[in-house]
Amino acid sequence: MSKSQEMKKVLFVGQEPETVDFSDPALPPGFDAAKIHAGIALGMKQMADRGWHADLCLVRPDDSATTVLEQQLSTIFYDCVVIGGGIRIPPKSLLLFERLVNSVHKSAPQASIAFNTSPPDTGDAAARWLNVD
Repeated sequence: MSKSQEMKKVLFVGQEPETVDFSDPALPPGFDAAKIHAGIALGMKQMADRGWHADLCLVRPDDSATTVLEQQLSTIFYDCVVIGGGIRIPPKSLLLFERLVNSVHKSAPQASIAFNTSPPDTGDAAARWLNVD
């Protein structure tokens, strides 16, 4: 099997839904942990349906996040790492977002980095960088 035919490996990085501050005005009204979990499940299914190996790495919004991510990145050679909008969009998550991007850059320099807007478009975010439809 050629490199282009090999199964693509994608890591989806998101914040543990139970640690999200739903009072943050930067988040959509009515959002809750159950809705995030449902969106994550949908995004993971869509990537599996594309024939990709997809892993999920949920982090806490604290100093443990980079350690957890770097440990996950040491287990598999990923083609793409998608960092979720829940980490990227809220202004108060900027430092966490920067730390995670730098962890990917350091621990998986071969991986493309992509960003979703919500869990269900994670596969589309990865596809932009994997040169697949």
